[in-house]
Amino acid sequence: MNGDIERGRLGQSFDDFLEEQGTRERTSEIAIKRVIAHQLAEAMAAGDITKAELARKLETSRSQVDRLLDPDNDGVTLGALSRAAQAVGRSLRLELS
Repeated sequence: MNGDIERGRLGQSFDDFLEEQGTRERTSEIAIKRVIAHQLAEAMAAGDITKAELARKLETSRSQVDRLLDPDNDGVTLGALSRAAQAVGRSLRLELS
């Protein structure tokens, strides 16, 4: 043994691992919701939009905006996310891959 480290793939990919565990789809859904919630919060900060102001624009309550921005709340509809994106001057884009 000469101590050289073999270069290349060390094992299965993370996607393969999640698929093997049966959690790939659920994990992807959670990750996507977290990214969208983060992007909405960033757009709000960039536009100096408060939660109360966003609630007024969406004609809803501040607690509903809190649920929308909660990265762990996966019960938010695509329609609600799209309306929130429009309210902060953005658009929601989805695609199949």
